[in-house]
Amino acid sequence: QGKHRACSPRSVIMVNFPKELKTYCKFCKNHQKWKVSQYKKGKDSLYAQGKRRYDRKQSGFGGQTKPVFHKKAKVTKKITLKMKCEKCSTIKMKNLGRCKHFELGAEKKKKGPTIHGR
Repeated sequence: QGKHRACSPRSVIMVNFPKELKTYCKFCKNHQKWKVSQYKKGKDSLYAQGKRRYDRKQSGFGGQTKPVFHKKAKVTKKITLKMKCEKCSTIKMKNLGRCKHFELGAEKKKKGPTIHGR
């Protein structure tokens, strides 16, 4: 049982997060406005040790030398947000976990009766 709650993150289909929010900044020592954007992975370096080793092993004859991963099991990716303090420009990351559909700063859905008239 442990971690699983009634509203587990797995049941969340769509997440809508504001582009700006007010939360605590540990460098300013009080609440500030933060700009929120979605984290994107940077370009892989050609000079990282693993890449250099892989390229060295691949060069010459002999075809593919290391296993290529094919058994993809996950349907979603984990969402990570990059938050930047507007006052001191400190950047912090916030992990949201997995979700099928993610939106940043979309309009909130109105709750109430819908009237369909012709």
